[in-house]
Amino acid sequence: MPALIFDCDGVLADTERDGHLPAFNAAFAEAGLPVVWSESDYAEKLKIGGGKERIASVFTPELDATIGVSTEVERADWIKQLHLRKTALFTERVAEGLLPGRPGIRRIIADALVAGWTVAVASTSAEPSVRAVLRHVAGDASYDQVHVFAGDIVRAKKPAPDIYLKVLEDLRLDPDECAVVEDSGIGVAAATAAGLTTVVTVSSFTAEDDFTGAALILSDLGDPDAPPTVIASPAGITPAGHLTLADLTALIAKEHNL
Repeated sequence: MPALIFDCDGVLADTERDGHLPAFNAAFAEAGLPVVWSESDYAEKLKIGGGKERIASVFTPELDATIGVSTEVERADWIKQLHLRKTALFTERVAEGLLPGRPGIRRIIADALVAGWTVAVASTSAEPSVRAVLRHVAGDASYDQVHVFAGDIVRAKKPAPDIYLKVLEDLRLDPDECAVVEDSGIGVAAATAAGLTTVVTVSSFTAEDDFTGAALILSDLGDPDAPPTVIASPAGITPAGHLTLADLTALIAKEHNL
């Protein structure tokens, strides 16, 4: 049975600039940390897979001395508490309707479920954040039918393929029947290393990423009244309008020589 797997941030919604970045900065400010990430700073942080890992990157010896951190245990507790608060602040923004779904997401999830495809989300973000975004953008009826793989369920985060390999294993999927929608270079690296056909919908921070291995690169998935811009089509298959399940099926077949 075919499967459609989504990354969350930047794919389901353009969450990084309007959701995660302000939530990180608010969490830092509440904790009294002298850390404020600009958009350019955050673009660099996005090269690190995982929110806790991004927070850990600010804990330099200088910051440790400023806030009185003297052991690894103390630092780990700071990171844990900051990440919990940042996740809460992020989900508040989702609940307030500040992060609308990207074009085509609700449509193609619903179409895939009706057609009997397995649908999943595979993300290194915290599970509460991922579930909040998914419910908001997919709607309650679809949300309950989508499998969620998120957070620290694998040791190595993207660009390692571990989370996609876990999706394949747990759901007993054939990689030759799966398509992934990603938005970042590290996401494409993870998905293609797992042997998965990958479509990219570029987001606010990823337009300049290296998408080597992607089968199709679009501005978004599009809708009937708003087709996407085709940025590149390495597999040689271009949707006539908005991306459809038929397009995904053709891409999978082309990528796996079926």
